[in-house]
Amino acid sequence: MAEEDERERHINIHFQPEDMAGHYANFANVSFSDYEFTITFARVDHEIDADEIPGVVVTRVNLAPKFMAELADALVDSYSKYRTREGIKNLPEFGSGGAPPSADE
Repeated sequence: MAEEDERERHINIHFQPEDMAGHYANFANVSFSDYEFTITFARVDHEIDADEIPGVVVTRVNLAPKFMAELADALVDSYSKYRTREGIKNLPEFGSGGAPPSADE
C-alpha cells in the first residue's frame, strides 16, 4: 500500500551562470566530527620543489553522515562505471588496445 502512495519525485537544480564552470581541484581533505563530514577541495601547485606546497581552497562542503555514506556509494559506483568504459575503449577491437589480432589467432 505504501508503494502505491509514493509518487516519483525529480530534483530540479538551477545554477547561477557564474557557477556553471565549477571549480577545479587536484587535492581533497576529508575530516569529520560526531555531527558532520567536511570535504575541503583545493588546488595545489605540485611543481613547487619545497617542503611546503602552496595551495588555495576552492570550496568546502559539509555533509551529514547519512549523506556522506550515500555520496561514497555513488562515487564508488560512478568510478566503477568509468573504469569499465575506459577498459572497453582500450580493447583491441576498438582500435586502442594495441596491435590488431593476427590471422593465426
